Amino acid sequence: MLRKTLVLALAALSLAGCGGAAPKAAAETASRLLAAALNNDRVAFEAEIDRAAVRDDVRRQVAEMAKGSALDVDGGPSEFALDRMISPDAVRVVDSRGQRLTHAPSANEVAPLLRPVGDRKVCLRDAETRKDCLLTFAKGDGNGWRLVGMKARDLQVQMASAQ
Repeated sequence: MLRKTLVLALAALSLAGCGGAAPKAAAETASRLLAAALNNDRVAFEAEIDRAAVRDDVRRQVAEMAKGSALDVDGGPSEFALDRMISPDAVRVVDSRGQRLTHAPSANEVAPLLRPVGDRKVCLRDAETRKDCLLTFAKGDGNGWRLVGMKARDLQVQMASAQ
């Protein structure tokens, strides 16, 4: 099973001054998604995602990785494989030392790591490189913010240790 980890470092709070601020509702959605992943709560996780959009995004990335390795799998990964990649256990939420968190990050802790991408999307960026988008949330018509994209491999959510 492909283990994903998202990397968020709250040490990146200094990045908050760069670019515009993400809407508070997007940060709340991101916080709920990370809490669901941390608690392995599949129902809560599903409530925060647009599964069809995330499947399309992950399928595209897997196909690009396969072509880059000279592997061209006709039709790409199966729905079953994609669904295993898009689940609470595929997201690892850890502290700055790589230890699993015992509490979910709040919306206030997540907000500085989100950057607007156009009018209706925000990106939770990799705090280390500042360019990789780990999670993408979009504002839907009437259903609030939902996860629509995620990095297909090597994702680890890393939060700063509470001092």
